[in-house]
Amino acid sequence: MTQVKLPKIQKMPADARALSVLRSQIVDGSIAPGSRLTEIQLSEEMGLSRATVRTALHQLGKEGLVKLVPYTGWTVIELTPTDIWELYTLRGAVERLAAQLAATKSDEKSVAAIAASFETLRRECEIGKPTSIAEADFAFHKSIVNAASHERLVMQYELIEQQIRVYIHSSDALISDPIEIVAQHEPILRAIRDGNPSLAGELSERHNLVEGEKLTSSM
Repeated sequence: MTQVKLPKIQKMPADARALSVLRSQIVDGSIAPGSRLTEIQLSEEMGLSRATVRTALHQLGKEGLVKLVPYTGWTVIELTPTDIWELYTLRGAVERLAAQLAATKSDEKSVAAIAASFETLRRECEIGKPTSIAEADFAFHKSIVNAASHERLVMQYELIEQQIRVYIHSSDALISDPIEIVAQHEPILRAIRDGNPSLAGELSERHNLVEGEKLTSSM
């Protein structure tokens, strides 16, 4: 008898499930920027208690995906040109350092993880599904941050990473041919793999600045 390998079923508290669903729908635009969210509406639609929904909304607020407007309720963020500028300049600085450190360490395990995330990005670009491309794009950058082996850098990145995901979805949507996304990221991987910290950092920061300016100009 052939043994079938099945994935383990992950048990998640209700508030964690609510957070995951709401976060994903905000990031990919299924819940449109500027949408008003109320505890009553969400609890009815999701079949959850208001307390559970409230916990999820407060966490989304900490992540910068929603904000609490007095006398109105929760509203999904709309990225302004100022928000975009702050995100791409901050990303540029943080990811430059991450790429430099990843290239300096350049250990086999870390480079393999970055390379694997790049191959996932390449595959998703060939398939052409925008949501999956954007998530693979983010995962590539996150893999470099993780490879830096810099605990405080990782902690700081986590504070803005959900907003970065929203940003990447908007930025990638401007690119008509997904293969261009592959071409943007491959030199960064190559510089890290070659153990060239200066070039890796420069390419990473330039990528953020160029794409950020394009997104700002499109608004």
